[in-house]
Amino acid sequence: MRRVLLFVLAVLLLTLAACQPSAPQTVVVTKEVEKVVTQEVVVTKEVEKVVTQEVVKPGATIVFWSTENQPARAKKTQAIIDKFTEKTGITVNLVLVDENNIDSLMAANQAAGTMPDVVFFPLDFAAVWYAQGVLDAKAATEVVQALDPKTFSEGALNMVRTEDGQYMAVPSDGWGQLLIYRKDWFDELGLEAPTDFEKIRVAAETIQKEKGVKGIMAGTDPGQVFTQQTFEHFALANGAQVVDAEGNITVNTPEMLEAFKFYTDLMRDYGPGDTATYWLQARAAYFAGEAGMVVWSPFILDEMAGLRDSVLPNCPECKDDPAYLAKNSGVVPAFIGPAGEKPAQYGQVSYMGITTTANTEAAKQFVEFWLSEGYLDWLSVAPEGKFPMRRGTPEEPDKYIKGWSNLEVGVDRKAPLSQFYSQEVLNTIVQGANNFDRWGFAQGQGELIGGLYSELLFPQYIAEVIEGNMTAEEALEELQAEVEALQDQLQQE
Repeated sequence: MRRVLLFVLAVLLLTLAACQPSAPQTVVVTKEVEKVVTQEVVVTKEVEKVVTQEVVKPGATIVFWSTENQPARAKKTQAIIDKFTEKTGITVNLVLVDENNIDSLMAANQAAGTMPDVVFFPLDFAAVWYAQGVLDAKAATEVVQALDPKTFSEGALNMVRTEDGQYMAVPSDGWGQLLIYRKDWFDELGLEAPTDFEKIRVAAETIQKEKGVKGIMAGTDPGQVFTQQTFEHFALANGAQVVDAEGNITVNTPEMLEAFKFYTDLMRDYGPGDTATYWLQARAAYFAGEAGMVVWSPFILDEMAGLRDSVLPNCPECKDDPAYLAKNSGVVPAFIGPAGEKPAQYGQVSYMGITTTANTEAAKQFVEFWLSEGYLDWLSVAPEGKFPMRRGTPEEPDKYIKGWSNLEVGVDRKAPLSQFYSQEVLNTIVQGANNFDRWGFAQGQGELIGGLYSELLFPQYIAEVIEGNMTAEEALEELQAEVEALQDQLQQE
């Protein structure tokens, strides 16, 4: 008799809830009915219909986590949210989080059942969160399909592709490491653009000999992530990965050895020649006209244009024109090594993820709006570091590339990048995102890569080889063992 009374009470509550405008009440009733009526399939289906109808109605509320927590960026983010709410009636609560803490915060909220509906996050967490049940690949894939996969960077999509062909999250924006070179010197010396290992070596050797400056500047400091990033770019270009699809460590391979020897020889013979160089010295040498090439992030672009007083270019020609380097530099986003199958570029991409506990329909509307009507406003938050991972629309394939190139950058002075760089250069930079790659993420080994970046194993051995303390062969043999040990440690935790 008690079961019958509970069933009647559940149906009565369900009927009353359907008449109420508040979605949270409906969710609570749904959980109660599911607990009591464990065998009544018809009742459960009816509850699901009520919930589905509620989430798409204006008045729904979703939570959005963003790592863009600087005040000026947060203000722009809120402005986009306000436009979305005005259009759809869906309220979005913005929560600012620190990128360094976002993983632990997500774990705590997942355990408490309070995950956000949508989260803006870097690639580093995609594979781990998907494996942990945080990210809803089905919802993300539906957004990508609705916006058309062809409008997105192929590389950005590939890095979050699942085994069954879905996408863990939706690409938003990112930046790719660049090889920047003195085009005026290259033209003067008859050098080809540095698009492969041999052209890079020839250019570095020639410039050092003919100009009396460093041929190329990149990372050599064993304690800096910059060294890891710059070497990884060269390794990817030669088709070298640290782990395969089955999870086997592949550090000690011919492809990695070739890249390792090339990089250490280049840095020792035509580069810094020391083991203390990171982004600061690399940029300073190029800005002073003391290097023919530099590997750097695109955050250097506004600085080369003379828009930031704290790091003004000071090359001899820059005295008359602070933007001289911007106007006389070439850019190679992706290059290739002898064993590489195609040019590759180290890329850092950020994504919009929909969680598995989200108000899915409202979250999908929000992400679609973010990457269409709100997209250029979002990119304007920091254009020099937010390349559009969605290039345009099916009707206007270059819409967001062109729009991005006209966004103002700079600190002490503001101007669009298109004022200093040709559209051809800007297109090259953005379209290079098709070749974005990173170690381990496509293989679902994001946690291992995070460990590598934390331990900085590769920079330590790069320094040892540059200083002549061991050969490249010895370094890779030891690195293979250390990365295997790191993997074992992570699997035991």
